[in-house]
Amino acid sequence: MEKEKKERIYKIVMMIVISVFTTFIITSISLYTYFVNNDVSSKESEKYNTKEMAQVLESYRKIIDKYYLGEIDENLLLEGAIKGYISGLGDPYTEYISKEDMQDYLEDTKGNFVGIGIYMIKNTEYNRIQVLSTIKGGPAEKVGIQAGDLILTVDGVNYSGEQMTEASNSIKGEEGKNVTIEILRGNKSLKFDVIRERVKVNQVEGKVVSDNIGYIQFTSFDETTAEDFKNKFEELEKQNIKALIIDLRDNGGGIVDEALDIADYVTDKDSVLLYEVDKNGNETVKKSTKSPIINMPIIILTNENTASASEILAGALKDLGKAKTVGSKTYGKGVIQQILSLTDGSGLKITIEEYQTPNKNKINKVGIEPDVEVKLDTENNVDTQLQKAIEMLK
Repeated sequence: MEKEKKERIYKIVMMIVISVFTTFIITSISLYTYFVNNDVSSKESEKYNTKEMAQVLESYRKIIDKYYLGEIDENLLLEGAIKGYISGLGDPYTEYISKEDMQDYLEDTKGNFVGIGIYMIKNTEYNRIQVLSTIKGGPAEKVGIQAGDLILTVDGVNYSGEQMTEASNSIKGEEGKNVTIEILRGNKSLKFDVIRERVKVNQVEGKVVSDNIGYIQFTSFDETTAEDFKNKFEELEKQNIKALIIDLRDNGGGIVDEALDIADYVTDKDSVLLYEVDKNGNETVKKSTKSPIINMPIIILTNENTASASEILAGALKDLGKAKTVGSKTYGKGVIQQILSLTDGSGLKITIEEYQTPNKNKINKVGIEPDVEVKLDTENNVDTQLQKAIEMLK
């Protein structure tokens, strides 16, 4: 049972061992001798010009050896080459993870970590790290850090969009210790002193809001979210709710299977919930496996920070006619990453597939348009989106 659970948790972060040869292909910097001494004439080699690339890198290495004044750290040089190579893909979700960072990276996927309680993403427009959402009740939310803030520095060190892993490791640290985060909000630079805490990612909250309407809100999908959602719904059901609002605003996503399990609670058995499509057009179809336990009108609240797994849930229920969406267009993060563990202990998080909704609509860089668009009244601090949802359900 434990084994099955672990396999499920790591749907997104499956561990695969890649051969030394493949590792060298990725780094390429040490392949020059191999290509010179071996007749590599395959179509794949010609397609990617790996020999030419290795020769260019070797040329730069000769210049460095001849002119560079400082000391050369071979490990840093190799790591820099890999990072630059991966960065050249132009994919904000594909990144190299050093051996030192790999264990911490994997531990974060389990839903518990010591940090400040934020989800981050690369903002390609400004080449900065953006706060996608804050974890409710976490240290960042408590001090006033908000979704949309751009991180400028961590403890005085400037980080660009490509340095998300490094920034994340600087933000994390010993429980109870302080970290200073400088952010850009609009045209204003702000600094926050935040005390690191052990943050529990999964927090499913629920209540009855009006006229027998239930309300459930959570900010991520981790290993217990679907079960917690089910328990919370059953609590509300005992209070005789007749309709349900699912608040996915500022939900940065997480484990896709948890989102599909929640969709399974609502949809008819064997309904198509999701298509996963790889680079060759091969499709994996995800279907509901159980009869629904929730049979009532549902409205899903979305905003510009509703991303990834939360977009999958919203898209599935919308396409299948099981829910209406209210709010603003979602973020548009609809691709699947897998973590590959290399033989030296480092890793590569790489985009391998994209999601499509049951109606074959793409999510990535598109987002999901709400059925009813409602702007949030931030000036008067009124939740106009929630008010509209309640009005529609009445």
